[in-house]
Amino acid sequence: MPKESKKILIVEDEASILRLLSDRFTSEGFIVLEAKNGEEGLKSALENHPDLVLIDIIMPVLDGIAMLKKLRRDSWGKNVPAIMLTNLSDSAKIAEVLESGAYDYLVKADCKLEDIVKRVKEKLGIL
Repeated sequence: MPKESKKILIVEDEASILRLLSDRFTSEGFIVLEAKNGEEGLKSALENHPDLVLIDIIMPVLDGIAMLKKLRRDSWGKNVPAIMLTNLSDSAKIAEVLESGAYDYLVKADCKLEDIVKRVKEKLGIL
């Protein structure tokens, strides 16, 4: 890990998944910010400028795709790496996510926690 810890924002409405991700990234040396819906996530991202955002797609208040589209309208937010997490494997949704400016798209059921951590580290150039 570099001297300065990387800050990531995890936007996830399922408390157990949020806790699991948060604990794992904290143990890997990241500074972890949490949000329980897209509206909280957008506000936190714009206030705290994390190095990367992990976003669930299906959430109350503001879904992940809508959050990402709003984030991309901001001068800082248009460049922050975003990885979408979901249980959807619908190809139309995947296309929409990638067109919205996501760096990557991970289907929760198809990947392990280690895979998510590895993808984040790759994107941040710390592998």
